[in-house]
Amino acid sequence: MRLYIAEKPSLGRAIAAALPGPIQKGPGWLRCGPEHDAVIVSWCIGHLLEPAEPGHYDPRWQSWRLNDLPVFPEHWRLMPRESARKQLDVLGALIRKAEVIVHAGDPDREGQLLVDEVIRYFGAQCPVERILINDLTPAAVTRAVNTPQDNRQFRRLSHSALARQRADWLFGINLTRLYTLTYRQQGEQGVYSVGRVQTPVLGLVVTRDNTIRDFQSTPYFRITAECRDAETEQTPAFQALWQPDERHRDHLDEEDRLLNRDLAEQIVTDIQGRPGSITESQFRDRNETPPLPFSLSSLQIEAGRLFQMGAKEVLDTAQNLYERHQLITYPRSDCRYLPGGHFEQRQAVTRAISQVNPGLATFVEQADLSLRSQAWNDTKVDAHHAIIPTARTRPSGSLSQREAKIYELISRHYLMQFSAAAVHREGKLTLTIGEHRFRASETAVFKAGWKALELRRREASREAGKAPLPRLAKGDPVLCDSASVKEQRSQPPKHFTDATLLSAMTNIARFVSDAALRQTLRDTDGLGTEATRASIIETLFKRDYLYRDSRFIKATDKGLALIEALPPSVSQPDMTAIWESTLEGIRQGAGDPRAFISQIKSQITAFLGESRVKPAPEVTTDANVHCPKCRTPMRQREGKYGTFWACTRYPDCNGTRPLEDSTPSDGTDQKPVPCPHCFSPLVRRQSKKAWFWGCSNYPACRQTVSDLNGKPRQPQKK
Repeated sequence: MRLYIAEKPSLGRAIAAALPGPIQKGPGWLRCGPEHDAVIVSWCIGHLLEPAEPGHYDPRWQSWRLNDLPVFPEHWRLMPRESARKQLDVLGALIRKAEVIVHAGDPDREGQLLVDEVIRYFGAQCPVERILINDLTPAAVTRAVNTPQDNRQFRRLSHSALARQRADWLFGINLTRLYTLTYRQQGEQGVYSVGRVQTPVLGLVVTRDNTIRDFQSTPYFRITAECRDAETEQTPAFQALWQPDERHRDHLDEEDRLLNRDLAEQIVTDIQGRPGSITESQFRDRNETPPLPFSLSSLQIEAGRLFQMGAKEVLDTAQNLYERHQLITYPRSDCRYLPGGHFEQRQAVTRAISQVNPGLATFVEQADLSLRSQAWNDTKVDAHHAIIPTARTRPSGSLSQREAKIYELISRHYLMQFSAAAVHREGKLTLTIGEHRFRASETAVFKAGWKALELRRREASREAGKAPLPRLAKGDPVLCDSASVKEQRSQPPKHFTDATLLSAMTNIARFVSDAALRQTLRDTDGLGTEATRASIIETLFKRDYLYRDSRFIKATDKGLALIEALPPSVSQPDMTAIWESTLEGIRQGAGDPRAFISQIKSQITAFLGESRVKPAPEVTTDANVHCPKCRTPMRQREGKYGTFWACTRYPDCNGTRPLEDSTPSDGTDQKPVPCPHCFSPLVRRQSKKAWFWGCSNYPACRQTVSDLNGKPRQPQKK
């Protein structure tokens, strides 16, 4: 029997459809072909197995105790996931009968491990083949089914994923227990989880928040000179900005902005009405080639910027377009290039775009399919390629608004590959007036080319087009008619959004100060992987480390406390990015997974020996100020409009009250009185006629009690 094991049911159905029929359905499998010569297709449902909990290795590890750390299993074990045990049993029975197994996991590190671990768990001895499917359209699946490879060629990919899984387990279990238990000794509650990726991401947000909090705005001065050609009246005037040099170093900040108003005024006096000359003249037309098709991260960043969609929302939408509608290729890709063979499918793909999205039909007609952009490059494609539309001409049902937006965005970037380069007309004039240098520049899109396909935010402000610079040559005389000083103030960086946080995770090298390490990190994928970044951000929200303030992402007090307590090597991105580099080395055969795990154990042992947990920052609370919703004590928090009282159960409860409301008239400064119906605390409220007491569980409970001198009227005893 030939057994195909797909990563998920949708892929299993696509494989079965590509095999000879008839198809017979069974519990967790599909039989293809005649019964005497059948091929079976089955599937996983995500990970069917998971690393065993510490208590399965040693009973004393079941409880959390500092004295029992570190937790280092001698022999690793996998346990069935309870929610998937039924499907695991189905696969086990099929694997025992299989003569050939075909591994059809997703074409990435986790997809390789996910099926490999099931095959190993049941001790399969038969040959194992591997097929790579990036595209669920029938033609693409058929091509993959007809070109199997030896699964042993991908064993390093599996070793890399397994090393990552075990290192994450060791790191998370040990450091989470260490910091949680230490905080509990200080009276704190809850779990302080630590992870080799989630914690540096939290560190990025905390660092940004602290930078904004501590930022001191300073004034700086821009000097503008209004100049014209000294020899002709017809040449239009133009503006030039003052350029500092080493003489002014003591009056500049780190961004070369002038901080001295007196010096600025003196420069204006020196140049007004004075002649000068052009010292440098550059004019050119610059070609800008189309951007590459999307990887998952670049898609999430662009959709976040254009549509304010969260990272997980973009991933879920793209996954739906891939699995349900089969309109795009594999979405969890970290690659922005395409294999050369895909160039032959361009006519079918562009035709499908115009049918799925008629609004793009004009661009499809204008596409020059003879153009071959830099996107088609076999040397840049590994397990999977860039995300592009498929040749499927209609969705499976109507597209949601989000699905339509993401499909259009992916389609536009694909069509850009068949558009001419955009041409920018650029100019730069450098001039000297007296002892001072000034510079004027212009840039404009001369030919739109692929930029005609570019989506722009509707609310984006468009600057009025500036007049082009006069075509002056080096040595031409100019005259400064007037000059002015404009005071501006330095601005702090903005808080992270979904798009900018994803961009930071992807381009993590720019947050590293060490030059040698920064260069190493440029060759890695950054923090997390294409498939996990969205879930990492969501995990930080679920664990009360982050919260949203409108579209901005900020750290909670709990998140701030953890980062302040952790050593920099854990909270900064350097270490986890180096991990990713090492894991990539394992994938390529240049690294040893056992040596990597041994190194991780040594790091954890060092952390345990020098843990530096600091007390959590003091939070102003008041035992007399209670939440109007749930009667929990409140604490002071900083918000958009200043300090206010917030429920200490946030985000489970979002009750607030103004800071000046420290002696509230709603009775929440009194000992709680239970509702006679549901026993939730009563809260004093005011109607048009009088005060009364209502259940804090309203509207689930509508019980009311009359007011008696500021307290709930107690029922008369009989």
